[in-house]
Amino acid sequence: MSKEIIKIEDLKREFTMGNETVHALKGISLSIKEGEFVTIMGSSGSGKSTLLNILGCLDQPTSGTYDIDGLAVRNLSKNELATIRNEKIGFIFQSYNLLARTSALENVELPLLYNSKVSTEERKERAIKALKMVGLGDRMDHTPSQLSGGQQQRVAIARSLVNKPVMILADEATGNLDTRTSYEIMSLFQELNEKGITIVFVTHEPDIATFSSRTIVLKDGNIIKDYLNKEIQSAATELALLPVEDH
Repeated sequence: MSKEIIKIEDLKREFTMGNETVHALKGISLSIKEGEFVTIMGSSGSGKSTLLNILGCLDQPTSGTYDIDGLAVRNLSKNELATIRNEKIGFIFQSYNLLARTSALENVELPLLYNSKVSTEERKERAIKALKMVGLGDRMDHTPSQLSGGQQQRVAIARSLVNKPVMILADEATGNLDTRTSYEIMSLFQELNEKGITIVFVTHEPDIATFSSRTIVLKDGNIIKDYLNKEIQSAATELALLPVEDH
């Protein structure tokens, strides 16, 4: 039996706006096991951003439970939540969120600066290994402005891996990239997933969801679909089928 990484039961999130209560999540339940590659889909207002923030321990539910890697998130302090964010979750954002005047290597080392268990030497070794894993072994000293969009996202992926998290949480990670680069990044995610890394990928693009093993669809704060993808597409194969661009 695979270990449960995420367990959510009857999760609700309500916001008060003026005199109105907005029910962003209306009592959802789901479980994600180790080694799954799950896409979460939904249009604007579906609740997927709210769910992402709760999964990432950036926000707390109004009611219901959320356990990550066996830990109940509900009653944790801000400091405890920060530790979970740093040690258990690898974040990847649409806008890369890299430090501008800092090399790729130093950007990847960042999460480890807050981890007192890791020495300076080990920090550098782990950052180098993560950059090699995403195919940027020859770009370690480059700053973000010297890298393409796809390369910057690879640095962000390396940064998300460096703390050996229990899951990677990606928010529209291909949103700023063209089709070719998107497929390259999805191919990398598939390679990482094959190594056993659990990935939760929020997207509004149906073609991106075909590269995952399971899709959860949200609408109006409810899960309306949750299905296994019977025919997982290979991003590397799809990439090879794209027409060659003229330069």
